[in-house]
Amino acid sequence: MNKEHVVVALSGGVDSSVAAALLVERGYKISSAMLRLWAEPGPDEARVNACCTPEAVARARQVADQLDIPFSLIDARADFEAQVVDYFVAEYGAARTPNPCIPCNRVIRFGFLLDQILAHGAPFMATGHYARVQQIGDRYRLFRGRDPKKDQSYFLHILNQKQLAHVLFPLGDLTKEKVRQIARQRGLPVAEQPESQDVCFLADGDYRRFLAQRAPHLFRPGPIRDTSGRVLGQHRGLPAYTIGQRKGLGIAAPEPLYVLAIEPGENALIIGPASELGRDECIVTGMHYINGEPPTATFRAEAQIRYQARSTDVTVTPLPHGRASVRFTSPQRDVTPGQFLVLYDGEIVLGGGAICKAQESML
Repeated sequence: MNKEHVVVALSGGVDSSVAAALLVERGYKISSAMLRLWAEPGPDEARVNACCTPEAVARARQVADQLDIPFSLIDARADFEAQVVDYFVAEYGAARTPNPCIPCNRVIRFGFLLDQILAHGAPFMATGHYARVQQIGDRYRLFRGRDPKKDQSYFLHILNQKQLAHVLFPLGDLTKEKVRQIARQRGLPVAEQPESQDVCFLADGDYRRFLAQRAPHLFRPGPIRDTSGRVLGQHRGLPAYTIGQRKGLGIAAPEPLYVLAIEPGENALIIGPASELGRDECIVTGMHYINGEPPTATFRAEAQIRYQARSTDVTVTPLPHGRASVRFTSPQRDVTPGQFLVLYDGEIVLGGGAICKAQESML
């Protein structure tokens, strides 16, 4: 029997619960932990976020009891607010469209929580992510999950070698359908639990409502312009819009119009037809490479410009100060500042960074 100690990060959902069940069956010494992350101000507990409601905590405890493993609830609210919620608001304030799951993984789940687990003597943390880790020689590599519909490697591109040496992803070779089947077969109470929402800390999923309450100063009306500078109307505040958005512009036109750019300096929204959405190149900042060795020469790879976007061939040119120029083989729609561009070599995750500028190539 394998006696290595693994702490499973439970969420009250089916994925982490099945991950725990599989590791118990494989003979590991298992404990479980759940993070208490955030509660929106409100008159009752119904406003707390979907990822750590009292009901979610109760489900996680029930799973832990059924599997006969210890359960701990760890308070990470202060770090989560400072590193994820404040980041979320600041990005919208800078006219970028953030993906809060990635800083949450970097700082909270695989930072704060993993550090706590290692400090208490357990050598491994397991999660319910659909991804795979392999040690090849003296390096750890992160691979896409086998199920292309559920692959979550995009959210994990920020992991480093030390973290990969201490994490397990038991669901990496499974499909979502198989995971639910395993949960049903083992009688887990979360077998039919719905998928979690995109932004887990929003009580109702309405980010505009959240921003209007937390940072109302961001919603300053301003001009809507076309690419020639002609004013077509007025927007209700830049955080209400994202690149590629069509609905809610309030502009009558003979053809559909989309958000092409957001210009915070002028508090302006730039719109135009779909034919003007394509971008050949973008600048990416905060580049992180999983192998710990940033390249110095131009290289080819595949890139994913948002979660579940189709990968596209790119040429990557490293730039000073942790930046990179990424040139697409064919123009890409909706290249959105604030979103993360993740690089792949086939199934292998190379790394990635945040898109800070999309542009048409000068070549």
